[in-house]
Amino acid sequence: MAGCSIVSSAIFTLFLLFGFSSAKEHLVGGKIDAWKIPSSEANSLNKWAERSRFQVGDHLVWKYNGRKDSVLEVDKEDYGNCSTSNPMKEYNDGITKVELDRPGAFYFISGAKGHCEKGQKLVVVVMSPRGGRWSAGFSPAPSPAPSGEFEGPAVAPSSDATVLKSGLLMALGVVAMSVGCFLM
Repeated sequence: MAGCSIVSSAIFTLFLLFGFSSAKEHLVGGKIDAWKIPSSEANSLNKWAERSRFQVGDHLVWKYNGRKDSVLEVDKEDYGNCSTSNPMKEYNDGITKVELDRPGAFYFISGAKGHCEKGQKLVVVVMSPRGGRWSAGFSPAPSPAPSGEFEGPAVAPSSDATVLKSGLLMALGVVAMSVGCFLM
């Protein structure tokens, strides 16, 4: 029975570690080499970002030719003006990974001359963490922007799918422990 206790503890620990880790890596644009001038507004990276859900702790991953382009993290004003002169962070390694470490908007533009003006830019809105400011797991709709002011993509509604997945994994862990102990 001591073996059962050790095995049960190990399985329980694994489910705790993996069942609640919901951080994801998002390949920008959903594919390699998406960091380029879009062929149309419908193919812009902001359209991809509007369809995606970003949580604190997730990572954005860019794969591009680092000899010809770069990724600049900028503030809202530099994003709107496509200003490359004062980036908060600059990446040009060809495989860039950026952690989304806080809720709110993150702004990225291409460092290649003229690319941002042609639409090679991205705004990602990271949702507030669960149990944080919005305890019910959702945030109120953002207020409309004054006319003429630039706005990024709409804030995506949150989903309880991650919570459901974690709960399901925990339940499966308990069942596995029970079956494991019963069989021993």
